[in-house]
Amino acid sequence: MRLALLVALGVALPTGALADTYIVADRYLDVETGRYIDDPVVRVGDDGRIVSIETSAMPVLGEEDRRIDYPGMTLLPGFIDMHVHFSSPANIRGYRRYQKTDSFWAITSVPTARAMLENGFTTVRMLGSRDRIGVGLKQAIEDGYVVGPRIVPAGYSLGATGGHCDSSFLPPSLAKEGKEEGIGDTPDELKYQVRHQRKYGAEVIKVCATGGVFSVNTEPGQPQLSVAELRAVASEAEQWGLRSAAHAHGAEGIRRAIAAGIDTIEHASLVDDEGIRMAVDRDKPVWYSMDIRNTDYTQAMGTSTGTLPENLRKDREIAQAQRDNFRKAHEAGVRMVFASDVGVMPPSWVPGQFAVMVEYGMTPLEAIQAGTKNGAEALGREADVGVIEIGRYADMVVVAGDPLANIETVESPAAVLKGGVPVEEMTPWALKPRDE
Repeated sequence: MRLALLVALGVALPTGALADTYIVADRYLDVETGRYIDDPVVRVGDDGRIVSIETSAMPVLGEEDRRIDYPGMTLLPGFIDMHVHFSSPANIRGYRRYQKTDSFWAITSVPTARAMLENGFTTVRMLGSRDRIGVGLKQAIEDGYVVGPRIVPAGYSLGATGGHCDSSFLPPSLAKEGKEEGIGDTPDELKYQVRHQRKYGAEVIKVCATGGVFSVNTEPGQPQLSVAELRAVASEAEQWGLRSAAHAHGAEGIRRAIAAGIDTIEHASLVDDEGIRMAVDRDKPVWYSMDIRNTDYTQAMGTSTGTLPENLRKDREIAQAQRDNFRKAHEAGVRMVFASDVGVMPPSWVPGQFAVMVEYGMTPLEAIQAGTKNGAEALGREADVGVIEIGRYADMVVVAGDPLANIETVESPAAVLKGGVPVEEMTPWALKPRDE
């Protein structure tokens, strides 16, 4: 279709301009149906999108075309992590953060982005970063300065004065005058903050509906915003074509966020039966985004990373409850996505969450669907990511064996492709030859 259109318009076609890549493997997983398709030949255009998927003989390749073979391998769609913090190294917690200069955090996000891509996560939602590091990192990746996944950034997280998304570690004498960016205490103030974040590059709005684990002077179950305040965030985001996400550990905060129209509920640790029922019954889809592995890291490594005893106590108190409620929510039919909260644990731990999701009630297929097609639906990105399908980006994870029989096979990808290009072949601009 692309070639025919160019010819019809009389556009000259220089040699090699429309070179395609053909990716060949033993099979691929159609995550829509849950079936394997044998002997695929996935043709990828020069825009990184899938042009065709054949299961017959290899077509005759042009001089500029390329073939990439993965014999004996299974192709999966690139994974989607719906809750990441690339600018928050997991091994620096508590007051150790204040030993680093402000620009340190942006620099640490660069290797984290590449590590997540190498682990198979080709799309991520970066839910909150100071100095809009998520927005800048997205731009750097798209312009070729950094190798990393596709990023949906949130800008600053929104919240209440003194709440989880406010700065609460420092005494008044060292704090900024006035409110921190993202902080609002009325519906109108929060509506302004939605517009302000979008103005400077946010593509999703993150709001803190309850207290949190790794802040001080808040408790995870404590509501922080009213339904009216949360509704102002959700409706304003929707008006501008953005999705909204609510940090919500506690049952009351979860119910308020669902009633307000928030699109995804982050953590959902202490959800009650009513919160589960509301998530199942709401006409506008709502997704639970539950990070059920990272407590293994925080409890094992917390003291050595500088995590405060108060934060370890809160983490310990909600850990098993969150996992048990993950099982309950899934069994009840709540829509679920994959969310790691990387930054609380390091990137190397993230792929292991698929197995934890299976341990707590999902089938391997359901866990993979949570990390692929469900994430695409929750993002409103069904046209470009989440499924190996004509028209979507050729973002794929190559694994050995059968992940539907053994979910742990996804933890060690043989290869990862973004837009049909193997990650190991991606070179940031600064390292390219002089003539490029």
